[in-house]
Amino acid sequence: MNIRLGLHHPPEFPQDSAVTIGNFDGVHLGHQHILQKLKQEADMRGLPVVAVLFEPQPKEFFACKMRQTPSSRLSPLRTKLELLRQTGCVDTVWVLRFNQAFADMTAQDFIDALLRKALNTRYLLIGDDFRFGAGRKGDFEMLAAQPDIDTERTPSVLVEDVRTSSTAVRQALSDGLLEYAGKLLGHDYILSGKVRHGKKLGRTINAPTANIQLPPHRYALSGVFVAEADGSFGTKRGVASFGFNPTVSNSRAQKLEVHLFDFEGNLYGQRLNVRFLHKLRDETKFDSIEALKTQISQDIEAAQAWQP
Repeated sequence: MNIRLGLHHPPEFPQDSAVTIGNFDGVHLGHQHILQKLKQEADMRGLPVVAVLFEPQPKEFFACKMRQTPSSRLSPLRTKLELLRQTGCVDTVWVLRFNQAFADMTAQDFIDALLRKALNTRYLLIGDDFRFGAGRKGDFEMLAAQPDIDTERTPSVLVEDVRTSSTAVRQALSDGLLEYAGKLLGHDYILSGKVRHGKKLGRTINAPTANIQLPPHRYALSGVFVAEADGSFGTKRGVASFGFNPTVSNSRAQKLEVHLFDFEGNLYGQRLNVRFLHKLRDETKFDSIEALKTQISQDIEAAQAWQP
C-alpha cells in the first residue's frame, strides 16, 4: 500500500482511479464494507483503489478553532494506516492536511480539483452520511449528478440492530464494553506507539511496564485491561493501564503502560501494537503507593485468569 502525504503529492498512476473518502477512524465494519465493495468494483474496471482521508479530522479542526474539546479519537494516523493496509483493499492512501483553506473550498471546487484533476476519478464510493465542501453543502446527489464520475453509496452496516459507526465504537469503549466494541470494529481495539522511559515504578514490585508514547489525542477508553502486545518478541499477553495515573501523576495527558507476562528484555525504542481484550476495572486514585502496588498485583492475577 502506497502512502501519499499532502495536497501537492497526489497519487501517481497513469490511469483513472476508484476512490473513497472518509475519516476511517477505527476502520470499523462499516469502513471495511466500503473498502471491500470499492475493491470489487475497481477490479471489474481495472482501476487502482485510492482512499482519501484528512488529518486532522475535520471535526477536530473545527473544535480546535472554536476552542471546544474535540471528540475522542479511535485511531492515530499511523494505526489507521496500518488497519487500512491490513484490509488488503487499498492501493494508495492520500492523506490531506485539513486546514482553513480546505474548510473554505466549495463543494464544486472539491470535485473539480481533487476528484477530477488530481485523481482522475471514474468510480466513487461513499458512505451514506458523507458530506463535503464549505458549509457541508456537497452530498451524494451532487456527486451523482457529475456525468463523468460513476458514484454509489453504501447503506449502513448493522451490528445487533445498531448502526456501525465511529461514534458507536467510542461509546462502547467509553462504557468499557471491549467485546462489543470489537464486534463493531470487526477486530480488537488497537493502539500502537514506541516504548519510552517512564518512572519505572513497576520495577519496584516485579511488574515492569512498557510506557508507550501515543500522539496527543483524546482517547475514548480508560482503565485497566487485559491486553496483548505485538513486537519483535512475537505476541505476549499482559495488563494494560490507560489513563492519567492519578495516584502518581497530576498530568492531564493519557498514558498507556503495559506489563507483559513471561517477558524479560529491553523494549526501549521499539514500536508495540497493543490490543485491548477485556476491561478489568476503572482507573482509581489510591491513598498510597502501597495500596496501588497491591491492586496491580491483583490486576495481574485477574488478567492471567481471564479467558475469552
